[in-house]
Amino acid sequence: MGSKRVLAVVHTVTYGKRLLDVLSLLEGDFRLQVFFTAPPHDFGDDVPAFLAKLGSVVLPWDQAIAMTFDLALTAGPRGVQYVDAPLITLPHGANYLKRVTEGAEAGVAGLRRQDLLPGGRLPAAVAVPHHADLRELVRNCPEALPLAHVIGDPAHDRIAASLPLRAAYRRALGLVEGQRLVVAVSTWGAHSSFGRFDALLPRLIGELPTARYRTALLVHPNVWAGHGAFQVRSWLARCAHLGIGIVPPEADWRSVLIAADWIIGDHGSVTLYGTLTGAPILLAAPPAQEINPSSPAATLAAHAPTLSPTHPLVDQLDYVAREHRHEEYAAVRARITSEPGRFNRNMRRLMYELLGMGQPAHEPATVPLPDPLPLTAQASGRGEVSA
Repeated sequence: MGSKRVLAVVHTVTYGKRLLDVLSLLEGDFRLQVFFTAPPHDFGDDVPAFLAKLGSVVLPWDQAIAMTFDLALTAGPRGVQYVDAPLITLPHGANYLKRVTEGAEAGVAGLRRQDLLPGGRLPAAVAVPHHADLRELVRNCPEALPLAHVIGDPAHDRIAASLPLRAAYRRALGLVEGQRLVVAVSTWGAHSSFGRFDALLPRLIGELPTARYRTALLVHPNVWAGHGAFQVRSWLARCAHLGIGIVPPEADWRSVLIAADWIIGDHGSVTLYGTLTGAPILLAAPPAQEINPSSPAATLAAHAPTLSPTHPLVDQLDYVAREHRHEEYAAVRARITSEPGRFNRNMRRLMYELLGMGQPAHEPATVPLPDPLPLTAQASGRGEVSA
């Protein structure tokens, strides 16, 4: 059993959850054995617990880089030049949304030379979600262009396949007839909406009548890892006591996003994926200096209404619900991937080509997302590992 060895390099929980979608394409193949390893990373403290819940075979980093594998997968660059295997690099979120404007690391995050050629080493393949990303590669790292494969986006395809289950997700969350769900979303970093939560949370608590509205918070796993789960839960304790769902970093956020009636977000990937759901989006003022101007995040920032600090929140929600037109975000959605619904087929073909093996003789299915936990369970912090 397991004559070929595949290594998943998991730097952070975010990267690990992206790789789980990819690794699901290898399920049922007794010719393969999958191993996991966790390189040192600033936001990697939660990774050991994440991998332990998977029940996976986890190799210490020093052992992993001393071994040879038939294929390796990574959604981040740090240290992977030391992995002895044909390497596929993938983005860990929606497209390439952020840019670094200062210092030696300036450029579009995920497309810089240090991201794609860590340690100067060429990977076996660079998986990108959209044909337009090839033009970005020419500008940012032309050496990687011959290695690029337009694969698509797994989160996009899982969300799209799961949209018909919206009513089931809402029931699983515990929403009752007439209740509306507001989902507040934050990426990480100094310019994220989490940095404004001290102003937003009192409005979510004080201005939304609990009989009509429920609220869930989706906070980037890097916030949890950077500050520690104890501190994040301490900051959000009052919200949890009032029944606001605080989705833990290891849980699957995508079904919660699908269930939303409104999304209050920022310039991160989760807000961008929210354009797939049909929910109206309100933006906390996004920082222009941190947005890649060629990305769909820039297009969204130019069109989505911005949260006002002076008008009642209920009035703003009602306004965007009346004015929202799903087709207005068509260009944003189209820029997430140019291979909608085809990630599994494209990615599995690439992996098996590099493994030198024939693919399984069946179509790789895009499995709908599992039901989320009830909002009361989210508020108490009970989560589960999911892609």
